[in-house]
Amino acid sequence: MEPMLPEEAVRDLEDSTATLLTESSGLARRIHPILRESIGTLVRSMNCYYSNLIEGHDTHPRDIDRALADDFSSEPRKRELQQEAVAHIHVQRLIDEGKDPDIWPATADYARWLHREFCARLPSEMLWVENPDSGERLEVVPGELRTRDVQVGRHIPPQADELARFLARFDTAYNTPSLSRLRQIQAVGAVHHRFLWIHPFLDGNGRVARLMSHALLKRLGIGTSLWSVARGLAREETRYKQLLMAADSPRQGDRDGRGNLTQRGLIAFCAFFFDRAIDQIAFMSDLLEPEVLLRRIEQHVDEEVRAKRLPRGSFMVLREAVLAGEVERGRIPSLTGYEERAARMVTAALVDRGMLVSTSSRAPLRLGFPVDVAERWLPRLYPVDAGRA
Repeated sequence: MEPMLPEEAVRDLEDSTATLLTESSGLARRIHPILRESIGTLVRSMNCYYSNLIEGHDTHPRDIDRALADDFSSEPRKRELQQEAVAHIHVQRLIDEGKDPDIWPATADYARWLHREFCARLPSEMLWVENPDSGERLEVVPGELRTRDVQVGRHIPPQADELARFLARFDTAYNTPSLSRLRQIQAVGAVHHRFLWIHPFLDGNGRVARLMSHALLKRLGIGTSLWSVARGLAREETRYKQLLMAADSPRQGDRDGRGNLTQRGLIAFCAFFFDRAIDQIAFMSDLLEPEVLLRRIEQHVDEEVRAKRLPRGSFMVLREAVLAGEVERGRIPSLTGYEERAARMVTAALVDRGMLVSTSSRAPLRLGFPVDVAERWLPRLYPVDAGRA
């Protein structure tokens, strides 16, 4: 599966690497650290939605929200997709909160941890795959490498008894002190492709690859809980899959690198992966620009007040949550200009709508992003026809 790195494209990728570093740090600085946590909760759901969409599972964002509140559908297939979403979000939360294993994400051991954590939370019905040729049903064991040979479209991954050797090469290529941080960043797309090329598990390789990319970007100081490359990949799904397949190809002549696989194909995929990441950082930066965000919130709240669905004074409380990250309950009377009893009614209304959340009845209040509100405050996070497939 050589080459493992886009060696001949180091200079071509330098500009993209610099842009990625600059834009990512700029986005993180723009948002209050406490507000980042609230947005991170929303982005995890968004990342889950788009990662599942790539797999052909179009779960409505509201169904994901309900599942996170332990409200599952009585319809078996919809309930399974909700459980799948909860499993994905659980794993990403561990990554975002630094509760994942203290090993490098671009390794076989980390991949097995991701697969085990994700699959162990799936309903048993989703842990079976069918051989398209024989009709034989095969069980997917969480965290266990496949013991059968497989074919993925036109690509024939390594035989099962060769997986250990290929994964050992994967580890040595991407988990080495000789790679500078800059080269590790440039290798993120290569890690993504080569893992999928190996296809170590019977099922779940795509989700593991995208979670691995998320963890790798985070460890490299670029990825945060504020943006998701999965959205960028899903919005260009056809191109994403075309470039993955193109990078599977053998070397195309003497000018196409020195390995068994195409260097040009790997470079093209790495450039595409960078482009999608930069695009998503720019998208979230525009969406979360504080003044623009506040204008959208104010417009929405004004409509809700006129419709008598929210009390007057609500916006000033939400504004404080955006700018300060959280609101002390004792400040709400001064923010609204109301006496304590009326101020409590404002608080109760905002909490009831999910616009404010807290860990207890006395804890400070933080901004919440239920799906119906997120669609107004942060438009275009999801496609307009999300969940209608």
